[in-house]
Amino acid sequence: MNSLPKAILQHARSLPEGGVLSPKEFLHLGSRSAVDQAFSRFAKQGKLLRVARGAYTAPVNSRFGSRAPAPEKIIQSLAEHNGEVVVPHGASAANTLGLTQQVPIREVYLTSGRTRKLQIDHSEILVKHAPRWMLALGERQAGTAVRALAWIGPAFAQQSLASLRRTLPAAEWQALALARAALPGWMAQAIGKEAARG
Repeated sequence: MNSLPKAILQHARSLPEGGVLSPKEFLHLGSRSAVDQAFSRFAKQGKLLRVARGAYTAPVNSRFGSRAPAPEKIIQSLAEHNGEVVVPHGASAANTLGLTQQVPIREVYLTSGRTRKLQIDHSEILVKHAPRWMLALGERQAGTAVRALAWIGPAFAQQSLASLRRTLPAAEWQALALARAALPGWMAQAIGKEAARG
């Protein structure tokens, strides 16, 4: 095996589960077409999995055979790789916070980057561009609450906020209340009303 394919496989295997690598990282070792060809060959052989355009990951080998890495690990790695914020969608957030019993059928994440679909094993995951206010509080519980409220909508925001106030740690409730100036009017108003209840 010449040095280019060997370098690609060695790097892929050195990454943690779900670690993402891109053909652009290997352009110093060969021409664009040679690099693309090597990645394409490895994808056909099952040595690499293509999760999105220009993004690959290594399968996880266990005693039961080979499997795709956990989707959340790939998502986290992609976020770090591209310098993006990526968080679970509002439906997942609402479920996590106990505001709904509904379990989302499709995995959807929100990102500060561009919208794209990831192909992981036989499932498709949507990574959707979101407005800055939805991502402002990041992965902390207050941020999860913002996304849950956005999914729940104005009609049920007030009752959801009463529940959130009881369940969120005081520091997270405070962070949510302090962030309301950056949130849509209906959400800021609902949070303000709940905060004013003393």
